[in-house]
Amino acid sequence: MLQGFPPLARADARVLILGSMPGVASLQAATYYAHPQNSFWSIMGAVCGATPDLPYAERVVRLQAAGIALWDVVGRCRRQGSLDAAIEAGSVEVNDFSAFFQVHRSIRRIIFNGAAARDLFQRRVRPQHAGLSELPMHCLPSTSPANAACRPAEKTAIWLAALGLPKS
Repeated sequence: MLQGFPPLARADARVLILGSMPGVASLQAATYYAHPQNSFWSIMGAVCGATPDLPYAERVVRLQAAGIALWDVVGRCRRQGSLDAAIEAGSVEVNDFSAFFQVHRSIRRIIFNGAAARDLFQRRVRPQHAGLSELPMHCLPSTSPANAACRPAEKTAIWLAALGLPKS
């Protein structure tokens, strides 16, 4: 059984970015979005200066200073490899969103890093949390290198627009 990470979030976070489950490279490195071809940290560089060349701890500080929280929908599961399609549906244990939203009452928007995160959240989390219906939710192109259908510059522009920021 694979175990995900705790949330990276300050109590005053306004935006929650949700992935599905960390991939193999991230689990091995014990850091979010560790695969070198994942565009997450490049996009966060454009958003808040959390560029991939910074030490991980500094990227986290910049992300949190911008009011962004980072987590995954799945807390535990069985999966071979890194692809979301390989997650064994019957093994999925979602994270404790009740506890998260008790502490993080300032969340005003949820951003899904890809359709798998959105679909898992809609099926497994949202039905237990009626109040979440009031929060704007946006499903953005996955930053995973497996999502080659969207060019990096296009992904960045879409993410900046969803976060309410101008293109750089």
